[in-house]
Amino acid sequence: MYLDLNHPHDAAIYACIMVTFYSISRLGEFTVPSLLKFNDTPTPYIKHSHFTVKADTKGLPILSFHFPFMKCCPEGEDMHCAPLDHLTDPATWLNNHLHINYPAQEDHLFTWRHPKGLHPLTKTKVTKCLNELVTQYNLPNIKGHSFHIGATLHYLLLGTPFNIVKMIGRWSGESFT
Repeated sequence: MYLDLNHPHDAAIYACIMVTFYSISRLGEFTVPSLLKFNDTPTPYIKHSHFTVKADTKGLPILSFHFPFMKCCPEGEDMHCAPLDHLTDPATWLNNHLHINYPAQEDHLFTWRHPKGLHPLTKTKVTKCLNELVTQYNLPNIKGHSFHIGATLHYLLLGTPFNIVKMIGRWSGESFT
């Protein structure tokens, strides 16, 4: 198995993984638990219209994602990440996904073109794909929280100050210190 980044399903998965990682998020924040749950209550999930590109104080682009509802923050919350000059650039892969799948503004951000119609990306789809890749390439097991933990370590090893990593990862407590 490999990911074909020109295929609607794989483009959505890879973009979701890159955005989840670099925004220090949890996989469940950018995916839906199931198609059934999404069809019953689509409003708490991120839509394409909730994604914008903003600029930081130096005019550099920032990818911004507004979540209309979070368990710990019912009024919603924003998550951010920056484009990178790297093979894993979240902006490149998000744009690739949007170009291939072209979700409407009111569709889930990671909607992909399934042969039977549009489908929001489920956590199960991403996890299944990751498990297949992990097994095939004999990699360490990856779970949904692995992105949150791995990205934290990534930024800390790059020398990002801890208070900045906490802010990106949206920690309010001191449980990590």
